[in-house]
Amino acid sequence: MPTVAERVAQVLGAHATEVFGLLGNGNAFVVDALLRLTDARYTAVRHETATVASADAYWRASGKLAIATTTYGAGFTNTLTSLAEAAMAHCPMIVLVGDEPTSGRRPWDVDQVALARACGVETITVTAQTPGADTVRALELALGGGTPVVLALPYDLPTAKTTEPEFNPQLSLPEPAQPSAEGIEKLAALLAGAARPVILGGVGARDAGSELAELADRLGAITVTTAPARGLFAGRKLDAGVCGGFSSPRTADYLGQADLVVAFGAGLNQFTMGFGGLFPQATLAQVGIAESPTHPAVSEYLRADARAAALSLLDAIAGPEHDTWPGLVADEVADAQFDRGERPELAADGRLDPRGLISAIDAQLPDNRLVCTDGGHFIGWPNTHLRVPSVGSMVLVGTHYQSIGLGFPSAPGAAVAAGERMLVVPTGDGGGLMGLADLDSLVRSARRATVVVFNDAAYTAETTQYGTLGLDQRPMRIDEVDFAQLALGVGAHSTVVRHLSDLDSWAAWCTAGGEGTWVLDCRISGEVIAPYQREIMANLRRSVGK
Repeated sequence: MPTVAERVAQVLGAHATEVFGLLGNGNAFVVDALLRLTDARYTAVRHETATVASADAYWRASGKLAIATTTYGAGFTNTLTSLAEAAMAHCPMIVLVGDEPTSGRRPWDVDQVALARACGVETITVTAQTPGADTVRALELALGGGTPVVLALPYDLPTAKTTEPEFNPQLSLPEPAQPSAEGIEKLAALLAGAARPVILGGVGARDAGSELAELADRLGAITVTTAPARGLFAGRKLDAGVCGGFSSPRTADYLGQADLVVAFGAGLNQFTMGFGGLFPQATLAQVGIAESPTHPAVSEYLRADARAAALSLLDAIAGPEHDTWPGLVADEVADAQFDRGERPELAADGRLDPRGLISAIDAQLPDNRLVCTDGGHFIGWPNTHLRVPSVGSMVLVGTHYQSIGLGFPSAPGAAVAAGERMLVVPTGDGGGLMGLADLDSLVRSARRATVVVFNDAAYTAETTQYGTLGLDQRPMRIDEVDFAQLALGVGAHSTVVRHLSDLDSWAAWCTAGGEGTWVLDCRISGEVIAPYQREIMANLRRSVGK
C-alpha cells in the first residue's frame, strides 16, 4: 500500500506539473514523493512567501494550476501575505503544508486553519483513510471556486500507510455559468441603443478576448481593460488601453464621453473606476460570476461566464457592423494608450526621469515579453509605458492586497511560465529590499530576465501622499542601496544606470538574445509623480479635509 504522502503526490501530479517550494520537516516526504512518482518540476525559493507568490504568478501568466509547498508553523505563517493576495485575486492553487500531528497541538504549533480562514482561504486536512479523495476535494475547490486551498498534512501521517483503494483521480468541476435569456435580451438592447459604447475586459474575461473583440467590432465600440488584463485586445484598432488610474489622458477623455460601459469579468475596484469619476455620463453594466454586482454604480448586472455571455450577445446582435462613435477618428484610438506626454532623460534634480527611462527600456525590449511587477509608486511607469503582446503578459501580484515586496517572490513563477519570452521584473528599492532573498530564485529559474529597479532612495508612495501633508519624512526615506552589487552576488549581470547611455550594454545583450538575468539599478528622481498617484493623493486629501 502507498504511504499517505505518496497518494497525495500521485493525485496532485495528475493535475499540476509545477511546484514552488521551500523544504522543511513538515513537507519533506511529500516533496520527495512528488519528485519520485510524478513528472512535477520543483523550483526552490528562498522565502516561504515566494512559494505562494510564485504559484500565483504562474497561474496569472499561464492559466495553469501550480502547487506551493512549505512546512508548518513559521513556514506556513510566512506565506500569509501572499495567501491573502491570491485569495483576493481569485487565483486557484494548492498550498501543500505540514500541520500539527493528529495527536494534538504541540507547544510550537498554531491554529493554521483559523489563520488561513482569516485570509479567506479554506483548509482541507488530509486523513490516513482518504488522502487521495481529500486531495481531489482540494483540487475541485481550488479550480471550481477560483481560490487557493490549503492542503494540510498532519505531521505524523506522511510515512503512514493508507488503506484507501486505488482510484481514478478525475475532477468534477462546475460548468461555466450560462446567462439568462432575459439578461441577454436586456443587455443586447442596451448595447444596440448606445451611441458611444465601451467594452471593458477584466481578468475574468481572459478566455473571451476574441469574442468580445468581435462584439465590439459589431457595435463600433471602444475597448479597454483593467490593468491586470492588459493585452486582451492587443492590436485592435479601437483599443484604447487601460481603464482607470493608468489611463492616458486621451483614453480618460474617451471614457468620459461614453454613454454605456459594459464590464466583462472585471471586479470594478476603486482604481478601475477612477475613484468614481471616470464615467460621468455612462450607464454601467456588469457581467460576472459573483452573486451580485461588485460596485454600487452598476445598474444592470448579468450573472454569467464572460465568454458564454459574449457568445450569446453575438447571437443576439447579428447583422452588419455599426458605425464608430460620432466624430471619432478611428486611426487615433489605438495610439491614445501610449500618448503620455513628455519623456525627458533627466528630471530637474539631475536624476533619471522615470518616464524617459521606461520609454527607452521599452524600445529595446523584445516584443515577446512577460512583465511581472512589484507594487509601489513606480508601478505607474511600467503599466503606462511598457507594451504587452497579449492577455496574461502583465502580472501584478500584490495589487489586490495593496502589498509591496512580492516582486522578487513572484518572479520565479513568472519565469517558469515565460518560456521563450523575455521576463521583465520592475521593482522599487523599498519592495526590492523586502523581497531580496528571492532575487536569487529569479536568477536560477529565468532563461532571460531583465530586472528594472526604480531606485529613488525612498518609499515614494508615502513621501508623495503623507510627506506632502506635512508628516515627518525621515521614516519614508531609504539609504541608497547598490542593487547592481547585490545582483553580482547571486550571479546576475548588472549596471548602475544614471544616464540613458548606461543602458547600451544591456540593450546589446537584449538584441543578441543573451541569456541569464540583467539587473538595471536605475537612479531615478523621486520628484516625478505618477499620474495615478496624484489621483490617490487627491482622494486622500478629501478624506482628511485638506
